[in-house]
Amino acid sequence: MYQQFSEKSDPAAGKARVAALRARMREEGLDCFLVPHADEHQNEYLPERAERLAWLTGFTGSAGAAIILHDAAHVFTDGRYTLQVRAQTDPEVFTPQDMIATPPYKWLADRVQAGMRIGFDPWLHTVDDARKLAEACEARQAELVAVDRNLVDAIRNDVPAPPLEPVHVHPFEYAGETPRDKIGRIADAVKEREADAVVLTDPASICWLFNIRGADVVHTPLALAFAIVPVKGDPTLFIDKRKLPVRTEAYLTQLAGLRPPSEFDDGLRELGRKGAKVMVDPALTARRIADELEGAGATLVEAADPVRLPRAQKNPSEQQGARNAQRRDGAALAAFLAWLDAQEPGSLDEIAIVTALEEFRRQTGKRLGMELAEISFDTICGAGPNGAIVHYRVTEKTNRKLEAGELLLVDSGAQYHDGTTDITRVVPCGDPTAEHRRHFTLVLKGMIAISMARFPAGTRGVDIDVLARNALWQAGLDYAHGTGHGVGSFLGVHEGPQSISKRGMQELLPGMIVSNEPGYYKAGSHGIRIENLVLVRPAEIPEGGEIAMHSFETLTLCPIDRRLVDVTLLSDAELDWLNAYHARVRDEISPLVEDRNVLGWLEEMTARISR
Repeated sequence: MYQQFSEKSDPAAGKARVAALRARMREEGLDCFLVPHADEHQNEYLPERAERLAWLTGFTGSAGAAIILHDAAHVFTDGRYTLQVRAQTDPEVFTPQDMIATPPYKWLADRVQAGMRIGFDPWLHTVDDARKLAEACEARQAELVAVDRNLVDAIRNDVPAPPLEPVHVHPFEYAGETPRDKIGRIADAVKEREADAVVLTDPASICWLFNIRGADVVHTPLALAFAIVPVKGDPTLFIDKRKLPVRTEAYLTQLAGLRPPSEFDDGLRELGRKGAKVMVDPALTARRIADELEGAGATLVEAADPVRLPRAQKNPSEQQGARNAQRRDGAALAAFLAWLDAQEPGSLDEIAIVTALEEFRRQTGKRLGMELAEISFDTICGAGPNGAIVHYRVTEKTNRKLEAGELLLVDSGAQYHDGTTDITRVVPCGDPTAEHRRHFTLVLKGMIAISMARFPAGTRGVDIDVLARNALWQAGLDYAHGTGHGVGSFLGVHEGPQSISKRGMQELLPGMIVSNEPGYYKAGSHGIRIENLVLVRPAEIPEGGEIAMHSFETLTLCPIDRRLVDVTLLSDAELDWLNAYHARVRDEISPLVEDRNVLGWLEEMTARISR
């Protein structure tokens, strides 16, 4: 079982741990200490040793930070975790804050006092982040102080060892491009920025560049490493050789010099002694790395990680791998949903549902010749009111049964060697209410609007986010998360720089995969989210048009529960889209299904809807 259900949060421990941290702060002469949800690579999902925020506060979400002062403690989260942070932290110790409206640097700019010393770990804050913090402190005549050792680590007795999971070669048939060709492309991009080398800190970029995958981060096939890619000569990969089987080490030796992570500082200093111009991504690179480079004499060239865009624009092999993975996953979801529909109300709890879904993915993958490598994130399975918790993770403590009259929200994904999946469906247990159907259909209208969108070159995610929200806005409703995130190719289920959101400033380019997942959440009652993955198609001039327009190819193939659709709220175009989508799902998934009961369910759930 890839997913575990033990309770990772311990709100009761927060008081003692904050007291210990404050004692350490006094020893260091600090008035405040910052604890971000971050590691040295700015991963979204962290290795266990880097889960400092969760250990200190109890909050286990994938985005957040804490500011600890001697007389107060604050936990910052975004809209996905508004309910979760209150449930997982001690309200007598921590005050929740909105990190979107008031990020930590703005909070400090408004509240720190002259003479205060604000401690931070320069390995966990990026160049951009540290710059904003420094400006906030300077404006208030306070001092930002870099610590040599993280203060949370200093008070822990149980810091886990670094992960040492095996690294394997990602086959060319799935990668679609040799690492030599990729390295050459990246070196050319660095040269265009008039730099001599680039320092890569994002493990997703490094794994993509060298065509390797690992398992150092839960549910994400990443190998933690750093890399230096020069314009001339071979790259250097800083990776623990204990993670490299003989075949993988032999493969990598042909591409790069291999050095242990303990020599990474030496590699940075060597660049500095050469007076090199070094490209770093200020949004991803730790302040500590920049300080080491500049201290040794290097000149920083601040620019986006040159691997991110090539990685985001999937090549033909990666695109086909995504299609194959989605079909296979669709067959597994059809079997799962048919099974779920046959169960009696009140007979299943959330853990049983999650366990069954993983098993259906295992069985289907094995039968179709591509076994499940991992799940792509902990399945969000919320029955009734738990569905209103946007990033709910079921535990033995929170587990509840699905009862008649409730909605079940299931957001899940799989890691296959040819692609990464992410899908959300909502299922009624018994007869849905009129309110359920209204809310569901308003969300569906937004999802269809994105699916049908056409847009010219240069369009960003922020430009089309409103399409997903318009029907909800007209009804006075909204959701507090982005509409879509990028998805990797057997890499992270959340991938930048593309997104569809109020902050999505990256142009949507051909080959990018992005999720399409509007939602609505009624606290204490139900949650609704409908999610498909879509692929940006090359721009074409529509029939009778004059300007070439991009469009989306929907990759996800799984019925949208027709019992929750209020046809009176759909336009003719929206209903046509839904019927065409269901016909496609039936045509592409049916050949992958052997069970006659599942085929019958699939026929019923994809039948044409009429007014």
